[in-house]
Amino acid sequence: MIIRFFLIGVLLLTTGMAHAQERQQLIILTSFPDTIYQPFKRAFENKNPDIELFILNRKTSAAISYIQDGVNYPVDLFWASAPDAFEILKQSGKLQKLHRVNRPPADKVLGYPINDPDGYYVGFAISGYGIMWNSDYLSRYKLPKPASWDDLRKSIYANHIGISAPSRSGTTHLIVEIILQSKGWVEGWRTLMEIGGNLATVTARSFGVPSGVEQGFFGIGLVIDFFGLRSRAEGQPVEFKYPTFTKMLPANIALVKGAENSSEANRFIEFLLSDDGQRILFRPGISRLPVNPEIYRDAPKGFPNPFTFPSNSAAPLFDINLSKTRYHLVNALFDQLITFRLRELKEAWSLVHRAEKKLAQLQDTDLKADIAKARTLIDQFPVSASEANNVKFTSRFARHKPGFAVSSTQTQREADWRSDALRRYDAAAQIAERVLSILRERDTPGRPK
Repeated sequence: MIIRFFLIGVLLLTTGMAHAQERQQLIILTSFPDTIYQPFKRAFENKNPDIELFILNRKTSAAISYIQDGVNYPVDLFWASAPDAFEILKQSGKLQKLHRVNRPPADKVLGYPINDPDGYYVGFAISGYGIMWNSDYLSRYKLPKPASWDDLRKSIYANHIGISAPSRSGTTHLIVEIILQSKGWVEGWRTLMEIGGNLATVTARSFGVPSGVEQGFFGIGLVIDFFGLRSRAEGQPVEFKYPTFTKMLPANIALVKGAENSSEANRFIEFLLSDDGQRILFRPGISRLPVNPEIYRDAPKGFPNPFTFPSNSAAPLFDINLSKTRYHLVNALFDQLITFRLRELKEAWSLVHRAEKKLAQLQDTDLKADIAKARTLIDQFPVSASEANNVKFTSRFARHKPGFAVSSTQTQREADWRSDALRRYDAAAQIAERVLSILRERDTPGRPK
């Protein structure tokens, strides 16, 4: 790893030296794919020929570590979708306040602040989170279009859903956190666990989900909106749905503390927020929602406008501080109970769903009680809501970084979760298998009912 960062540094330094007389370099760390950052890079450099952008691409969790560790080649700007990532960096003192940035006229979207009230980062786009699907795939498998997170719990979607690991994708972490906050800690995890039973795969990067849906490797994906909108704009047989009372959150940019090119960084931020910069978001290969409400007059036909979405005053706003506080805990739980235990989880849910379907028309209260017990075994959760909201507890968890060990407390906790999950999933599967066996025997000709 050290060698890799050294080589990056050498590349940037030597390239910078070659252009030192002509152009000032600006270094941006981003989780965005090149399909998003390249159009901005080209447009900005055309308007600012004295500045050359260098882009370092990292997934969100790795980008947080890159900045926090402070041992890598320094960067000027951090540019990403997940607002809780910016809160983590702000809390750890790795961002510096922005000055003289002309912000668009809107302050909020569906009640949520577009910019950091403390002035450490600004929103340049708005992100919604939801469900995309391949229409041809759904028709082929005779599946209905999903409309809500709860729809994805239904057994008809078994092996038809894709998601990325929240520990490797900041946008997926937000989807997980949105479900947890919308439904509450306990019911939220029940929802996630049952969706987990229907997964075809957990991808390593967030863009693996839209790619898998487009290619028909699976039919449905949990994604940030621009993946679905972009696929549709590019002619793919894809649709995207915002679940009811969806959360709309800003995608942000921030100046990293100690940035050596702060003047150039401010010029780039101003460009993102300018009318020209905002219009780039409408391009089919990007398909992101601008933060300037006035720009929507130039939007493509049918393009969503979050400023016209109906709001629900009863729905709680997204709690960014709560998400920040339990960020690594949530990721660790998801990995230990779903990502790394996917085969066992799917097997348990498959057997439970089969038994529930066979029992649906029967009046056998004993067998139904057995299956209810099996479901409870899968749904049992090793961390309480009070623990998840306790900073003293959640601060014990950190990101797993290559070459670095997490605390012994976290290691032991994760080992306990892993062994407990295997035990519970196996016990639930055995109960469901026994119920199915009894039902098969009853259906055998010649046997008493």
